[in-house]
Amino acid sequence: MNEKERVALSSVGASAALTIAKAVVGLSTGSLAILSEAAHSLLDFAATAMTYFAVRIADKPADAEHHYGHGKVENLSALAETALLFVLSGVVAWEAGRRLFGGHSHAVEATAAAFAIILGSIAIDFFRARVLSRVAAATSSQALEADALHFSSDLWSSAAVLVGLVGVRLGYDGADSAAALVVALFVCLAGWRLGRRTIETLTDTAPEGVAERISAVARRVRNVVSVERVRARQVGAKVFGEIEVGASRTLPLDRVESLKSDIAAAVMAAVPDAQISVSVIPRALDDETVMERVMVIARNRAVAVHHVTVQAIAGKLSISLDIEVDGELSLAAAHDIADGLEAAIRDEFGPTVEVETHIEPLQMTGVAGRDATAGEVAAIGSALAELATASGMLRNVHDVRVRETTNGGIVNFHCDVDPASTVAAVHDLVDRVERGLRERFPVIKRVIGHAEPRA
Repeated sequence: MNEKERVALSSVGASAALTIAKAVVGLSTGSLAILSEAAHSLLDFAATAMTYFAVRIADKPADAEHHYGHGKVENLSALAETALLFVLSGVVAWEAGRRLFGGHSHAVEATAAAFAIILGSIAIDFFRARVLSRVAAATSSQALEADALHFSSDLWSSAAVLVGLVGVRLGYDGADSAAALVVALFVCLAGWRLGRRTIETLTDTAPEGVAERISAVARRVRNVVSVERVRARQVGAKVFGEIEVGASRTLPLDRVESLKSDIAAAVMAAVPDAQISVSVIPRALDDETVMERVMVIARNRAVAVHHVTVQAIAGKLSISLDIEVDGELSLAAAHDIADGLEAAIRDEFGPTVEVETHIEPLQMTGVAGRDATAGEVAAIGSALAELATASGMLRNVHDVRVRETTNGGIVNFHCDVDPASTVAAVHDLVDRVERGLRERFPVIKRVIGHAEPRA
């Protein structure tokens, strides 16, 4: 049994004891105020019993029929308690008015037992309200909060009854009925406060300040450029929310997923018990380069591109790039893909842009092969070393691997280069070595050279 259930169960016991004691004293003294308090406690007993079962059900996890859990069972319990409070308030007010203004006087005795039960009730209500408020705040339980309001209103209404008893002892016959009216007023106010909050929760009114906190947290997450919309609602102790943020459309998909996780983690750290669904809307940023815009267009069309070259010639934008397509496609089909990409680039940059594409077959995938013989590897390694030496910058060719496939040979090798060399210069030299090797060994389909910066 968790803390919520223990506190709810202890409230049931307290309500039952107070109901019996107040009923006995109220009947023996004829005090409407005490009888009203007894009826109030009886309703509290019913309400706390509902609360006990409500918190047990509300703590059940989500299932196939209740995707957001069972937290709103507590709200239904609180709504039922609200109705009971209003009914009690009306009955007590009617009877008190009948005694005060209808000429239906009733003898009331302000006995020591009456004073004792009211003082004891005030003490119990005070401590129970504190305990219930603390646990309700810690667990965000509306049912326990409703119970705390009940005991709090009981405390003040019991104080009004105590004043009425003092008035009766001093000879004011109407003091008891007047105290009963005050009890009815406190009960009505408690019902209004509880009912308003319960209805707000049941109608999915956004928790106060939560949307603003979620927005502020999301804006601080790296790569978020805007917060478009935030929605939140309370279900028991949990806050369920949805947030839409804007991010650069150049972010790769894995970064977008990482961004969603970062936002959800940041929100959960700031808003405990929050479950947030994050949506990312791609936005075109003002500082995007032409290269980035071209890559986004290609990615959205699922076309692999490389060697993108951007030039501005006499105020005219010129873009050239290589596209990779399935090598088994017909040229006509491949050309349609290239035409579609070129049209999309013109849509982005305007009809005056010059676009040229070079079609290449995609790299081979899943081609069966085997390692070449030691003699073949040695011959190719020797040729690579000779070509590297001739370049004047590449040296120490190593990790030479040669594989034979049905589509031709594939060679991988590593070499060292001065760390201060530029990428462009190194790329040209490695590319020259690769071409030279294919000229010497026409059966080689592909060569992949990896340059390493070593002094």
